[in-house]
Amino acid sequence: METIRITDMTLPACAALNGTSLSFKERLEIAKSLDRLRPDILELPALENRTSDALLMRTISTTVRNCGVSMPVGFTKEEADDAWAAVSRAAKPRLRLEIPLSTVQMEYLCRKKPAAVLAMAEELTAYCRSLCADVDFCAGDATRADPAFLREAIRTAIRCGATTVTVCDSAGTKLPAELADFLNALRADVPELGTVTLAVRCVNELRMAEACAVSAVGAGAREVKTALVGESYPSLPALAHILALRGDELGYRCDVNTMEMQRLQKQVSWIVRARQDASSPFEGSNRAKGEEGYTLSSHDGLDAVSKAAVHLGYDLSEEDLAKVYDAFRTASEKKDLSARELEAIIASVALQVPPTYTVKGFVINSGSQMRATAHIAMEKDGRELRGLCAGDGPIDACFLAIEQIAGTHYELDDFQIQAVTEGREAMGSAFVKLRSGSKLYSGSGISTDIIDAAIHAYVSALNKIAYEEAVQ
Repeated sequence: METIRITDMTLPACAALNGTSLSFKERLEIAKSLDRLRPDILELPALENRTSDALLMRTISTTVRNCGVSMPVGFTKEEADDAWAAVSRAAKPRLRLEIPLSTVQMEYLCRKKPAAVLAMAEELTAYCRSLCADVDFCAGDATRADPAFLREAIRTAIRCGATTVTVCDSAGTKLPAELADFLNALRADVPELGTVTLAVRCVNELRMAEACAVSAVGAGAREVKTALVGESYPSLPALAHILALRGDELGYRCDVNTMEMQRLQKQVSWIVRARQDASSPFEGSNRAKGEEGYTLSSHDGLDAVSKAAVHLGYDLSEEDLAKVYDAFRTASEKKDLSARELEAIIASVALQVPPTYTVKGFVINSGSQMRATAHIAMEKDGRELRGLCAGDGPIDACFLAIEQIAGTHYELDDFQIQAVTEGREAMGSAFVKLRSGSKLYSGSGISTDIIDAAIHAYVSALNKIAYEEAVQ
């Protein structure tokens, strides 16, 4: 029985769902969920912002362990270098070179004639292979390309080191039998395809993507590109179900973890769904109207907090759950917490970059007749570091003490505080934006003590700076 490799395209596809713009933590949480499903390859979206997106992709690449990570390259060597820097630390990295091969897309996407596109494909494929042992050459809009040119481009890519060739039905107009005939003819004319993995990417324009994928497998494809949520590509749950029911008969199988498929599909769907259109998962509440019909109190234990986090759409690791629970216990000693407040805690303490600095404690002295001072204790690499500074107010003193510990001054580009909830014991949120060189880094913190929130916001931004400097 042959194993069919499954590639998941949820992250590149989900940004377009309902016009939703996913945050750093949401995309990282989706990646963690997909990793639990164990597809063979997890595709990442292109870098749009070289700073924030590169940090996210590096974080995902080092977090994902059960599957390979594929990064798109772009049309220049400089973009290939950026892509490799973002994915090089993955356990199983892959570079994905997407070259349009139809006349319309060559003119529209890269404004080049066929000869120039072929030369670009040759140069970039060879360069990507010099960086990475796994290179996926995606023949964009292959089903509408000139047949002779398509075959020449695929031969060139294989000769230059591509290990996977993906045939893309970008228009999504091929019927299952037509796609099978197309692939059979391609394999007959290009015997070199027998030395690499043949993959297919079907657009679901005719709502027959899964049927097309199965037909493609019958015609020799051994990798299928799918998505856990959305309707643009073959559905991962649907394809896994087909292989589970008919795989023995057809002689094919896949290694996707189907036991958690339904739960993780619901979780990812919850994350990418527009918040204003989503019904609250808690009985008696209506998120669309801003109502919150439940609370958690100091009497609730770890299990209750864990279940609430799952209902909110988060699948926290044991480490993140412990952090959330510790923050919850501190906050719940003063008041009961709503769903909104629990989610604010999760955003503050979980799903962040690996911390270089950890706040251990602080003492603040401030008054109308004395200059504010801050004594802060932090931990780095198992060593306790302390900073003691005076400043123009307690928050300024705190920031100066943190700078003393870090040994570097960063320009404070922005600092904001606001109440997350109402009432005398409301939780406060702090937002800090630091400038390091020409780059900006932001961090957030939340607490019933606004100075505590400000300290954690500053350290959150500092940790992002330290993490990016460490991986460069």
